[in-house]
Amino acid sequence: MLQQTQVATVIDYYNRWMQKWPTLQALAKASLEEVNELWAGLGYYSRGKRLQEASQKVVSELAGQMPATAEELQRLLPGVGRYTAGAIASISYGQATGVVDGNVIRVLCRVRCIGADSSSPAVADRLWDLANALVDPARPGDFNQAVMELGATVCTPRAPLCVECPVKHHCRARCRVEKELVSASKRLLGKAASSCSQASDIEECAAAGSCSLCLPALEPWDSSLGVTNFPRRAAKKQPRAERTATCVLERRGPQGEPEYLIVQRPSSGLLAGLWEFPSLALGPGLKEKQQREVLLAHVQAWAGEAVARGHLRHVGEVSHVFSHIHQTYVVYSLLLGGDPEAASGRQDEMLERPAFRWVTQAEFQKSAVSTAMKKVWKACERQSCEGRGSGQGCKRKRGTNPSRTGQRKVEADGSRPPRQLSLDVFLSTPAGE
Repeated sequence: MLQQTQVATVIDYYNRWMQKWPTLQALAKASLEEVNELWAGLGYYSRGKRLQEASQKVVSELAGQMPATAEELQRLLPGVGRYTAGAIASISYGQATGVVDGNVIRVLCRVRCIGADSSSPAVADRLWDLANALVDPARPGDFNQAVMELGATVCTPRAPLCVECPVKHHCRARCRVEKELVSASKRLLGKAASSCSQASDIEECAAAGSCSLCLPALEPWDSSLGVTNFPRRAAKKQPRAERTATCVLERRGPQGEPEYLIVQRPSSGLLAGLWEFPSLALGPGLKEKQQREVLLAHVQAWAGEAVARGHLRHVGEVSHVFSHIHQTYVVYSLLLGGDPEAASGRQDEMLERPAFRWVTQAEFQKSAVSTAMKKVWKACERQSCEGRGSGQGCKRKRGTNPSRTGQRKVEADGSRPPRQLSLDVFLSTPAGE
């Protein structure tokens, strides 16, 4: 869960996960739908799928025994890369192996003045060599977590707390800053001393332009940046822009309550296996009239009746940025009339459609839907409230979201929620196996 995601975001998800599946064996029995439902909103959804696949492999192929070394973890379990393998092996099994994540990269690049692109293979290999050389063999897990925490709380991307840093006297980036201050002091006040050791900096290790670890010749040291000159990364590729038409189909359920159609995405690719409102990628240059036509054609089978163009109501646009896509959802709503059963589409047309289901608002909130679809829902809800006018009961008090009940510190019966479960329990082999 902590891959590409901050601790503060993960905590609630982790606690709910460990309550639902306290062991690998419990997770192996879960369905992908259940995993996606709990993971919904955390992003990078393939992580949850691969975690479940790994648990199933441990149970079915490895006799319930977790691989205990970084090499075996990476080789045997799907979705486990070098960082995850090193973290599990050092923290859970005490293997003296390093880890390299974004926080560790920042610490090591500053300590050793590594100025080349930190994502390049040469620099990545060097950072792993350093991490493996530095790790404390007696307490590898504690050491690795300490370095990650140092990068997260002290050696931060911007405004690092160098004065408070426990390794400041070993930091080559800080030494370089001090040298510049010494030079300035000499010019103004005469000779001054530096507290840094006199070992050579990495950027002085070779002739200019010949070292694969030094600051690029075209991007030299910037005195105004200080230690934040390091690390250097290649410029991020801008996410590509895409537009998608989305229709919130509503009908009256058997008991008269509103129900909404959601369909399941393909089992591979972006947001694999999640549920969404019927959606259709839009080609470039489509006018609104054309957007309506293609969307109506797309939802016709689900509507189960002839849908007049005027019934399709434009809600607005919703933007959501994925890691590599800037997605704009052009949102429409459509209220279906007639018999609820008739609004389920003709069976012959459904044969070529993905899995779908009609859900209430509460069921939608609990389903495995992405954050983007929840934004779409809020846009429709907001327009509905505006249409009814103020004072019509549209405002909802905080804490009434059904998907968040159970996160209170004290339960309704006055009892405390269960304690946070440890990963040691999750990874342990059950007694008798």
